[in-house]
Amino acid sequence: MKDEPGDDAVRLAPPKTWATGLPAVAHAIEYSLKETSPRRMLTTLLNVNQGSGIDCPGCAWPEEEPKKRHLNEYCENGAKHINDEATTRRVGREFFRQHSVSEINAMSDFLLNQQGRLTEPMVKPAGSDYYEPIGWDGALSLLAGELQALDTPDEAAFYTSGRLGNEAAFLLQLFARAYGTNNLPDCSNMCHESSGSALMQTLGVGKGSVSLDDLYEADLIFVVGQNPGTNHPRMLTALEENKRRGGQIVAVNTLPEAGLMRFKHPQRPRGIVGRGTKIADQFLHIRAGGDLALFQALNLLLIEAEDANPGTVLDHEFINAHTCGFADFTEHIRRTAWDDVLAATGLTRAEIEQVHERVLASKKVIVCWAMGITQQRHGVPIIREMVNFLLLRGNLGKPGAGVCPVRGHSNVQGDRTMGIWERVPQKFLDALGREFSFTPPTKHGHDTVDTIRAMRDGAVKVFLGVAGNFVRATPDSEVTEQALRTCRLTAHISTKLNRSHAVCGEVALILPTLGRSDRDLQASGEQVVTVEDSMSMVHASRGKLPPASPHLLSEVAIISRLARRTLGSRPDIPWEEFEADYARVRDRISRVVPGFEDFNARIADPAGFALRNPVNDHVFRTATGKAMFTGNAFDFLDAPEGHLVLQSLRSHDQWNTIPYSANDRYRGIRHGRHIVMVNPEDMAELGLTELQHVDLVSIWTDGSERRARNFRVVPYPTSRGSAAAYYPETNVLVPLDSVAETSNCPTSKGIVVRLEPVDPRAERSEEHGTSDGTTPGAAPAGRDQHAPA
Repeated sequence: MKDEPGDDAVRLAPPKTWATGLPAVAHAIEYSLKETSPRRMLTTLLNVNQGSGIDCPGCAWPEEEPKKRHLNEYCENGAKHINDEATTRRVGREFFRQHSVSEINAMSDFLLNQQGRLTEPMVKPAGSDYYEPIGWDGALSLLAGELQALDTPDEAAFYTSGRLGNEAAFLLQLFARAYGTNNLPDCSNMCHESSGSALMQTLGVGKGSVSLDDLYEADLIFVVGQNPGTNHPRMLTALEENKRRGGQIVAVNTLPEAGLMRFKHPQRPRGIVGRGTKIADQFLHIRAGGDLALFQALNLLLIEAEDANPGTVLDHEFINAHTCGFADFTEHIRRTAWDDVLAATGLTRAEIEQVHERVLASKKVIVCWAMGITQQRHGVPIIREMVNFLLLRGNLGKPGAGVCPVRGHSNVQGDRTMGIWERVPQKFLDALGREFSFTPPTKHGHDTVDTIRAMRDGAVKVFLGVAGNFVRATPDSEVTEQALRTCRLTAHISTKLNRSHAVCGEVALILPTLGRSDRDLQASGEQVVTVEDSMSMVHASRGKLPPASPHLLSEVAIISRLARRTLGSRPDIPWEEFEADYARVRDRISRVVPGFEDFNARIADPAGFALRNPVNDHVFRTATGKAMFTGNAFDFLDAPEGHLVLQSLRSHDQWNTIPYSANDRYRGIRHGRHIVMVNPEDMAELGLTELQHVDLVSIWTDGSERRARNFRVVPYPTSRGSAAAYYPETNVLVPLDSVAETSNCPTSKGIVVRLEPVDPRAERSEEHGTSDGTTPGAAPAGRDQHAPA
């Protein structure tokens, strides 16, 4: 395999002004055919997101009712991701015999992923720099023995990403709690934890309240801190349908994203030969971190409009019946200063008042957001202010209105529903204890950031990662890597090779598992798993491909066998029964998790079933029993002179931490990931030139600095004072202790940096996740050379 071209080969073109169309189809097929055979590609693509098929392992965007689904119900990124999993390349014992852990760690993220599917369990013994084969009995006995030898169960942590299905997630949290700990960090802690925190405080439920039908019916949709064209392209179909029905869309972003400008639906004539559909009716080119100020200004304008025309603007019937705190909120919002708003947002008052007029003309409003909001220092207050905005005009609990946090990973919401949470409510613990006749621990466990701290400090000694790429998804790369290396044992249940396998404890295990697209045969026959999407729809997923290796176990089987070895018969949990038949797991879920009654019967419907959000019945599970207005202190990042506010983001050709190529087609960037996008006017003020070499140096209030080495400056229409660069390359810049208030979510969208010119003639070492700038080596010997798409 050939690695990406070096960043010296960076090529720039104007950013695209529209998304999807035939180029997306062509790129999806091109990448898929480089990964797998035509036959396997057709199998995956014709089954992905179908009623009896495979749930896309990419984003968590929901599907239409089965009768409304297209034969090709997937996006470019979904097609790439499922065929990346369906690749015919394999990583076996020969690879690990040829390459030490140190050599593997020197490979780029792209190159690691391109090696293919893992095929058998591997162990890195203490003192060795090489993985070697180990049987399943030996691997699970080794891990169970380490867990049994700990002084306390809280010296272990069990991490999950959103790839895990509901059944495996339920069993993992059951195992951890039967073992004796609530240390259940997950990827939610790093993305939408701010959403859950804010929504729990204000509405009593940490999930969105809207459905696809609501998006179609809304008069006005805000898309805030979100790039659907890259991160969840099928959302563009819903936005197009809203426009067709007469709705309006306001985009709020620091970058003009192609998908928010115009969408060419590749399954419709106007998306092929026509101009497609204009998506955003108004684009607010906001400064990084200015979102709180924007919604405070909109709320002030609503209060003042009510003052001018009493009884005609606010929904007083809704406010009086279903909310509390309105008077205090009103007093607080009247103190909003326009000078502060305009400085924080970089917008004009006329732009904000134009949005206000759209709001006044709309009876049904939805606010959508993603990590552009949640990964800010004041992410929780921003979302609370968005809730204030919706409460003022009764835009909750009615069709076409509500809150819409858009999740990024396929079952991240379902994992939380299944109990993957370090602070799960006591009501859940009580139900779990009753069902399985044991007393779950009540002490809150570690989230992701606290798990890293605990490993760093020697308080967590065994780390089990189930799916995901922990070391590259987390902040403060150097600290995270050092923390993992202090563990006695690290183990990862994975489908493909990634950086986390090379950042090891004293002993390390790789436990290869089935992918979402693989057929899962157990003692009772072929199994299905279930997932929950961003809009609380639960449905089944059925693998269609032969497993990548006869030595793979499913996640349910691995967890069940590990639990049996670790716990023995105490408590009396039928792990063998669960492994043999996942329907038995769902029977137990139906008795523990509210909303899952008759679970097995309900997933027989190809459409699945909806979990009812009590907010839509005007039931608010807050301390007062009502929705809460909140007063949120004005806050934004004001970078000192000579500095910019940097946000990390994905390239278009990337899925989570894994780049599929070094290109970002919609932004016009090719052959480079170590780039930083800067407004041309900021470049001129800072004395920077196009493609100049710079180090990114983040500065923090404690006086510390972190450095990401050798980036190229790319002129790009970011908002003034703002810059953007890709993650995980920039994770190194975010200290472990820089987190959002309340949620403990890393602040990857609010990094104050200076761009420090470096000598391009000096010896370069590209940074891959540690602050010393070490990185990718050559392609593994003996492999075919293969350039990325």
